[in-house]
Amino acid sequence: MTGGTGLGGRDQTSETVSGLLTKPLPGYGELFRMLSYAEIGPAAMLSRAAGGLVGRVLLLTMPGSQAGVRLAMEKLILPELGHLVREANVRGGMAMLGPRPPP
Repeated sequence: MTGGTGLGGRDQTSETVSGLLTKPLPGYGELFRMLSYAEIGPAAMLSRAAGGLVGRVLLLTMPGSQAGVRLAMEKLILPELGHLVREANVRGGMAMLGPRPPP
C-alpha cells in the first residue's frame, strides 16, 4: 500500500493497517526510516511506514512519493521478498490455521 503514512489529516493508512496486523513486522518501518534519514534527513521521522502479516498475507505500507516507494522496494522489499513470502506462508499459516497438511 502506498500513501497515507504521514501526519496529515487524511493520512489514515497507519491507523487502518495497525488494526489488521496479526503479526507486526516493526523492523520494516524502523529500517525504512533509517534509510530514509540517510536520503532526506530528519524529515524521515514523519514517516509511519509499517508492515506485517494479516493472516498469511504480507502487508507493507510506504509513502506515496516515488522516492519513498523506490527506496522501500529497492532496499527492503525486493531483496527480501522470497524470504518474506516463505515466512508468511509458514509462520502466518501456522498462526492462523495450524500446521498445513501435506500436499
